[in-house]
Amino acid sequence: MLSRLLKCKIHRAIVTHAELHYEGSCAIDGTLMDLAGIQEYEEIHVWNVTNGKRFTTYAIRGEDQSGIISVNGGAAHQADVGDIIIIATFGSFNEQEAESHKPKLVYANPDNTVNHTANCIPVQVL
Repeated sequence: MLSRLLKCKIHRAIVTHAELHYEGSCAIDGTLMDLAGIQEYEEIHVWNVTNGKRFTTYAIRGEDQSGIISVNGGAAHQADVGDIIIIATFGSFNEQEAESHKPKLVYANPDNTVNHTANCIPVQVL
């Protein structure tokens, strides 16, 4: 049996553009994509921390080290410039792969540079 697990995420990126009339997708700084392991045209889940909206689209590569996070096409109705978002991908893993899988986590600064990376999410405590 296969399990769907978090493959990677870019945490707390800031939307820099919302382009309604651009062909649909989400342009992501290429440096962030590479660190997270997101492939161009890969399905991504976008969770808007600012307004609570969630949507699915695909990634396109933005200029390396540009800080661009551009929500395009119809998805531009789901995010405004300045919104905080999380971008995530998921993968299918067999039981053996799932036991040893560690997601790639990229934590962004407010200018969409890299704050730090990790491969585990801290245990939530009260």
